[in-house]
Amino acid sequence: MVDKRLFLLPNMKKMLVRLFGLAFLQGIALIGQAIGLSEAVVTAWKGRLLPWKWVIVFVIFFLLREIIIRWRNRIVEKFSKQSTSLLRKALLKKMFIDGSALTRSLGTGRIVTTLLNGMDEVEQYIQLTLSKMLNMMTIPFLIDGFIWLFDPLSAFILLIAFPIIIMFMIILGKTAQEKANQQYARYQQLSNHFIDSLRGLSTLKYLGISKQYAMSVEQTSERFRKATMKTLRIGMLSSFALDFFSTLSIAIVAVFLGIRLLKGQMNFLPALIILVLSPEYFLPIRLFASDYHATLNGKNAFNAMCQILNHPNAQEESLEIHDIQKLSLKNVSIDYEDKQGLVDINLSFSGCRKVGIVGASGAGKSTLLQLLAGWLAPSNGEMELNEKKVSNFNIPQYHQKIGYISQQPYLFHGTLRDNIAFYVPDASDEELMQVIQQSGLMQWVQSLPNGLDTYIGSGERMVSGGERQRIALARVLLDSNRHILFFDEPTSHLDIETEMELKHTLLPLMEDHLVFFATHRLHWMKDMDEIIVLKDGRIVEHGSYDELSQKNGLFKQWKYLGDEYEINE
Repeated sequence: MVDKRLFLLPNMKKMLVRLFGLAFLQGIALIGQAIGLSEAVVTAWKGRLLPWKWVIVFVIFFLLREIIIRWRNRIVEKFSKQSTSLLRKALLKKMFIDGSALTRSLGTGRIVTTLLNGMDEVEQYIQLTLSKMLNMMTIPFLIDGFIWLFDPLSAFILLIAFPIIIMFMIILGKTAQEKANQQYARYQQLSNHFIDSLRGLSTLKYLGISKQYAMSVEQTSERFRKATMKTLRIGMLSSFALDFFSTLSIAIVAVFLGIRLLKGQMNFLPALIILVLSPEYFLPIRLFASDYHATLNGKNAFNAMCQILNHPNAQEESLEIHDIQKLSLKNVSIDYEDKQGLVDINLSFSGCRKVGIVGASGAGKSTLLQLLAGWLAPSNGEMELNEKKVSNFNIPQYHQKIGYISQQPYLFHGTLRDNIAFYVPDASDEELMQVIQQSGLMQWVQSLPNGLDTYIGSGERMVSGGERQRIALARVLLDSNRHILFFDEPTSHLDIETEMELKHTLLPLMEDHLVFFATHRLHWMKDMDEIIVLKDGRIVEHGSYDELSQKNGLFKQWKYLGDEYEINE
């Protein structure tokens, strides 16, 4: 139930010491409560007046126990909230630094599930684990030691029963853990499947296969339901086993106490104290076990968070950069779990030029761009920036000099002004209108009811694919320090007419920049200064458009089959 990494959370040692002290006090209160109750019952049994002294003792220790429980729950709740808050900040920071690699490796649905639902589950996991674990490790042994003073035989029976119950709980717990892992894996699979289907819903509808994918989602959800029911079945079985053995142990203690009471070998008061304390002896482990299955999802979510936080990323380099003069890659490779992303890449770039990167889907275009942008670290090879060796390009000053435009640039919920001025919040209206003119948005902006103050983004005014790309372009152009531009298939989802309009806008703006343009549409390559042809993560051809067109290589084959429009393999 307990993940060892849980003890690495900040201030965990202090929290454990406090909880151990509270558990010890709770055990003392339980014993005092049992003594007060037993003394009152025995006195009343003898036919005397109600012993108010022992009733008051019982009430005092009962209230003390309740105060300790509430106090413990309060500090554990506060600690769990603080811990999950720190985890959330660490995860968001990790996503900001290495989000692209993480989504590719772990899946978008898995990450979204972990960041949203996983936080609540981890918070509950920390609360239940800490509060129940210290009680189980402290209170039973304190009670058993006290019982030993009155009756070693009863204490011995309880002591023997404890590890037997633990053994059965471990056996059933391992089975439950395995089923819970399968359930959580099905849940993550369902999340990834649903999000992927949702993203491509319009395409699926257009191709007429949306119903097939609906059936696929239904089948995945059915597998998740079956995994959940199997987990619940194990949980019910373990609860039955725990109740059975604890009840049997208490019954054995009661039988031996009754026999000795009948023979006159034991007084009624200590026997009653032992009987009152026996259920309390097993209560911590019963509470621990009852919450075990409730915390399995929390444990899996915590494990998923640790996987995200421990995922290898591009270690941030510290390098003073005033101007970017040269980028170099020497025998660079990137390895994924199931395949190689890039293999033995040797490239060097300097000055202002347009570099086209072409290849079929999965050839490594986006991986190469993300490596050059500093979002991925190489598995092997050397990288140089301005002829200085670096482990990667994850350098803050370097990131301030690059602009990245993907297939579907993100638009924030806000005004058009806020979206364009993202990098330069204090930009004037004149500067904004200048980049709007350059990016070909002037006519569209003038048609908006509120101009630059029109709200766009989720739930607001709809923006077409071409307009989205132009907004992203204007955002980059507004910051004059961004001399390196990365385009990751920016027109792949646009129709040819919109693409050609955007092309006439983009090409003049690429001047005086170092541009990396990844695409599988070859008509862009005529305007590139050099072209990199990728296949299976390797550079198979490298040269100008004329040079590659004259060779009888892959580029020429694509050019012929695709009629200079789109790669066709």
